[in-house]
Amino acid sequence: MKKNDIILAASFVVVAIICAIFIQVVIKKAGNVAVVSIDGQVYKELSLNVNTKLEIDAAVGADGYNFIVIENGYAYMKDADCTDKICVHQGRISKVGETIVCLPHKVVIEIKGKNTELDAVVQ
Repeated sequence: MKKNDIILAASFVVVAIICAIFIQVVIKKAGNVAVVSIDGQVYKELSLNVNTKLEIDAAVGADGYNFIVIENGYAYMKDADCTDKICVHQGRISKVGETIVCLPHKVVIEIKGKNTELDAVVQ
């Protein structure tokens, strides 16, 4: 590799990182509702402004046990009895469109926001 090739590749990496940071900080809006779905059906809508703990198990239609926590404006999966625990390791979410998915139990947490702005007016 030539020196100019390395500089060009490094430039692309720097631009990609700057774009990713811009999208996370400027474009993505903070959500205010965590929608919990089980097998594609909405189970509960939880406000991100109220600290809450929610247990999901077979009694409510899930295929296993999940423990969801809403704390300080973030939602996260604190515990689950699935084998891989990918949902637990996904971390905290708070921006519109972010999700946590527990595939073995068919549980999804999605952050949504209340849209108070009009996109268009049709007459």
